[in-house]
Amino acid sequence: MSQLRKVALVGNPNAGKSALFNALTGARQKIANYPGVTVERKAGRLLLPSGQPIELVDLPGSYGLDSTSPDEEVTRKVIMGEFPGEQAPDALIVVLDASNLEQHLVFALEVIELGKPTVVALNMVDLAERDGLVIDPAALASELGVPVISTVAVRRRGLSELAEAIAQAGAREPEKRHPHGFLPERRLTAHAIADGAILSETARHRLHAKLDRVLLHPWIGPLILFALLFVVFQAVFAGAAPFADGLDAGVAALGDLVRGALPPSLIRDLLTDGIISGVGSVVVFLPQIIILFFFILAMEASGYMARAAFLMDRMMASVGLSGRSFIPLLSSFACAIPGIMATRSIADPKDRLTTILVAPLMTCSARLPVYAVVIAAVIPQRAVLGPVGLQGLVLFALYALGVVSAMVVALVLRSTVTKGAASGFIMELPKYQMPRLKDLMIGLWQRAWIFLRRAGTIIFMVTVVLWLLLNFPRAGQGESQVDASFAGKIANGLAVVVEPIGFNRDIALSLIPAMAAREVAVSSLATTYAVDAGDDDSTQAALGEQIAARWTLPTALAFLAWFVFAPQCMSTIAVTRRETNGWKWPVFMLLYLFGLAYIFAGITYWSALALGL
Repeated sequence: MSQLRKVALVGNPNAGKSALFNALTGARQKIANYPGVTVERKAGRLLLPSGQPIELVDLPGSYGLDSTSPDEEVTRKVIMGEFPGEQAPDALIVVLDASNLEQHLVFALEVIELGKPTVVALNMVDLAERDGLVIDPAALASELGVPVISTVAVRRRGLSELAEAIAQAGAREPEKRHPHGFLPERRLTAHAIADGAILSETARHRLHAKLDRVLLHPWIGPLILFALLFVVFQAVFAGAAPFADGLDAGVAALGDLVRGALPPSLIRDLLTDGIISGVGSVVVFLPQIIILFFFILAMEASGYMARAAFLMDRMMASVGLSGRSFIPLLSSFACAIPGIMATRSIADPKDRLTTILVAPLMTCSARLPVYAVVIAAVIPQRAVLGPVGLQGLVLFALYALGVVSAMVVALVLRSTVTKGAASGFIMELPKYQMPRLKDLMIGLWQRAWIFLRRAGTIIFMVTVVLWLLLNFPRAGQGESQVDASFAGKIANGLAVVVEPIGFNRDIALSLIPAMAAREVAVSSLATTYAVDAGDDDSTQAALGEQIAARWTLPTALAFLAWFVFAPQCMSTIAVTRRETNGWKWPVFMLLYLFGLAYIFAGITYWSALALGL
């Protein structure tokens, strides 16, 4: 019995291959894994117009034949006839998304150049027409040198024409075509072919193309991205100030209310100096968190965030990473935990490990309260250039320092412990659209709730423990309570280590609970100063005022530098252990981050002293 002819469906992810496969084969299909790999193999039987059956195989989505992910490697090996026990396909069906023609043509050109009998299925033409894009299949076929059939798989349009083209493709002799060289040349060719095949497009579609020409420009694009980020950090301070001041006043009023309603006692001190002062000092930064995430969510919903990934790909390639690392690192601006988990999409193991190790250098939202309270305390609130405020400029510089440090560390790692070549990066760009207000509000509520839940659980518990350590044993007559406490004795021991970089005992004490959550450094300082002040109303000042009065500018700048590099919360270390299957890399992460934190805090402190600040 002769073996059935075999035809393979290939194309980019999201081209509609699976829908077309299901429409062509119906119930005549079977699913299993390829031998030796956990990649799904979907095969079915298609009846040609002559009644002849053929085997149709749906290969995993791919952006190129030189890719390294398991899915794309299977696709390459099957197409090239290199997969053990797998018959090479007699013909190929390249599936294109008509609404994203230029991007999908890049891979199509690479496949057609192989010289195998090929048919192009121009799929989802209905969606392209809905967006005002009309494509001429004949012009496209003329440029590509292979048959092009318009299809709408979900509506079963064009299936009989496609089956007829498949039958005829097998009857023609394979022909070698002129190669289009490397990826940049194929992209230029794809652009020219797409332009020639488009009969008409709406003003909206032309506008989107013009936006991409500007926003993805190799020089103008990064300038726009950094200018946008600069505006975001200016807004974090300027826009949040009235709301933060209102919350701060509310926390102070609540403390005064409890202090006036209860007689002097340890319970009252726990409520006022511990819970209200400690937790409240973190909650007041909720407006900054909301403003920051408003911009992040808006950029994601508008389609700009994916374009930012492409802009960052060039910079990341220079340090041995790729644009695939951008999304996990971007997620780490919210929290390193989902950022580290998102590295699972990176195929190259060394690329993935490097991304995990540098993710904590991205400035997570937990750092924002620390930055905000110190900047507000020691940096004057004045404009330096028009509406540009000095405080927002310093905040932007801290975020930029985190990004630059991550890139430098990645370069060092890729040259040493994770040495290897950078992997390629292709990502489908979503359409531009106006963010929906409802979706933004839901996203902001979710992130605000996460922040408040941390304040009500982790920060609350750490604050209570710290208050107990600060209040026992009780101080004798004329003795400072902090000096007499367990916490004070621990801090005095640690202060010896951090004193050379400008840190005092109170700062040393705040560094320990900050390992539970970054924001706890703020609540720790607030609790320490509240306990130290006791019932003296003259010293019951806001945390920012306490820092301004007790810290020198070199110490404050060193404290900010420390938090740019210091390891994130213990949950991050735990996730790193799980994702790397051991303690080797989490311990390495802790050591190198603490080392960088100490070195750069020291450099900042000594430099500030030398400059006379």
